Amino acid sequence: MNKTKIMLDENDIPKKWYNIQADLKTPLDPPLNPKTKKPIGPDDLNAIFPMGLIKQEVSRERYIPIPEEVREIYRIWRPTPLYRARRLEKALKTPAKIYYKWEGVSPPGSHKPNSAVAQAYYNMKAGIERVVTETGAGQWGSALAFASQIFDLKCRVYMVKCSYEQKPYRRVLIESWGAEVFPSPTKLTKVGREMLKKDPNTSGSLGISISEAVEDAATHENTNYALGSVLNHVVLHQTIIGLELKKQFELIDKYPDIIVGCVGGGSNFSGACFPFVRDKLIGKKPDLKIVSVEPLACPTLTKGEYRYDFGDSIGLTPLLKMHTLGHTFVPAAIHAGGLRYHGDSPLLSKLTKEGYMEAVAYYQNEVFEAAELFARTEGFVVAPETAHAVKATIDFAKMCKRKNEKKVILFANSGHGHFDLSAYDAYHNHKIQDYQHPKEHIKKALTDIPKV
Repeated sequence: MNKTKIMLDENDIPKKWYNIQADLKTPLDPPLNPKTKKPIGPDDLNAIFPMGLIKQEVSRERYIPIPEEVREIYRIWRPTPLYRARRLEKALKTPAKIYYKWEGVSPPGSHKPNSAVAQAYYNMKAGIERVVTETGAGQWGSALAFASQIFDLKCRVYMVKCSYEQKPYRRVLIESWGAEVFPSPTKLTKVGREMLKKDPNTSGSLGISISEAVEDAATHENTNYALGSVLNHVVLHQTIIGLELKKQFELIDKYPDIIVGCVGGGSNFSGACFPFVRDKLIGKKPDLKIVSVEPLACPTLTKGEYRYDFGDSIGLTPLLKMHTLGHTFVPAAIHAGGLRYHGDSPLLSKLTKEGYMEAVAYYQNEVFEAAELFARTEGFVVAPETAHAVKATIDFAKMCKRKNEKKVILFANSGHGHFDLSAYDAYHNHKIQDYQHPKEHIKKALTDIPKV
């Protein structure tokens, strides 16, 4: 088939999520109690998560059924289209074939509601009345606000301060779906007050916002915490992307040689690639190249260490084995707010450590340059986070041109940039700074990691 847009019918929406834990060569290192350094159990998570999600977090079943109530909501925007980027190929004069899975068609405009809808559903079924969360660029916060109003839950969002100021329309979107949103750190929590006391002008970070949300959930009855990335159950929900992709590539009788995606916590990238990683794990596609992309301003996979650390800045969460820059690390206030996280998904980190995938990092200006070329060829203005994947895709396409290789390149196009136009405006006016954290800053944050 020679299609530009490969579509599935809504009856093709997967009925099960794929759990990569079933196919790992060795089990994932368990989360630890920070005081005892012993593995935590389901009861330790009961205070902030519903049991339905806790079971998914620890499950090693290969496929986990998607509730029909969740699939019914998915039908609003799923299945999402797979596009062939013909005009970009032509502009690059590459023999490579470039494809992208477009998640920008969801109501919040990104991949995030794939998990937000599921998390809201399981909290509703558990009798929870209110959920709280953090958000970086506002994609996750708006997705949870959207999902919460569907299942009649109250919702509060702690939005990283610099993104709250940079992206006011995501704040408006969150409020339009009936949720509360505050610039983090706030004076609403003990954690927030302590952070503001230390640095009244802090730009905030995802780690700080997570601490505030976890404290809120732990100190209010009938309130649970919802996380937009990193944890196993979040990655699980996002595999609906990769499962659809497999069906779409089967329709055109192709299979990717290279898979690319941006990484902050890792849910979008993992969701797109994990069903393909399985083929690599079982020896079916040993040469498949899988590449995550991050900003040099927050180089978790490329410059962090693989060890146990807190998922939040203060130390309220269990210890997770992951790539980390140190939980006290506060990234620069770059426009790709969703990529400003000190750690990464334990599953993604393990697979990276074991060599099943690799990571690259870029400066901001080269990322926006790539996004503009994509907009001027393919038409879509993508989020600054997604632009990192576009940059890597273009680099691989150019490599194929030099080597005259007709490879199939797939990238996860995780969301639109309609609420990020201030970032594009800053780029047009030469106000984007190429920031790379000094090595001593990263070294200092790494020294604060607990010894396990």
